[in-house]
Amino acid sequence: MSKQSFRDLKETIDLKDGEIDELTMELESKKEEINKLKLYSTKLKYEKKNLEDKLDNEISNEKAKIKELDDLDKKIKEKEDIIDDKQDQVKYLRTLIDDYKTQINANTENLEIQLRKISKTYEGLLNQKDKIIENQDEQIKLLIKEKEEMMKTHKTSIISLKRQNDNYRQLLENHEK
Repeated sequence: MSKQSFRDLKETIDLKDGEIDELTMELESKKEEINKLKLYSTKLKYEKKNLEDKLDNEISNEKAKIKELDDLDKKIKEKEDIIDDKQDQVKYLRTLIDDYKTQINANTENLEIQLRKISKTYEGLLNQKDKIIENQDEQIKLLIKEKEEMMKTHKTSIISLKRQNDNYRQLLENHEK
């Protein structure tokens, strides 16, 4: 071989080394993208947890309201016992009790309606949460699969380039002898 062929081989080896460096940089870039996606997934999980906590607080508040209604019902029963003891005030107290019962029924119906609305909202949020998680899982699987495929491709390219470099070096060494 001539000196020009050796120079060409050296230039080819240099080009192949450059290609290996480019592929390595591209691989690092893909790793950074995957890390960003992992951070985004963690953020979404944190937001989901916050939504669940808010829902738990709202349910606790509604339970407290129901307990208040139960307490009011007990007080009404105590007043009924007092009415039995005081016959002079029976009619007056019975009208008050009827008014309280009407208010309690109205409040109970309103609370039941609110609880139904909250239940529907909660179910909707749970469905949204499940869909978000499913979408995230699918996206993560796709990204992992893409990453693995790219890594295989890059690894194959690197191995091929290294073999070509080794062959060129061996040819250079044989030619220089």
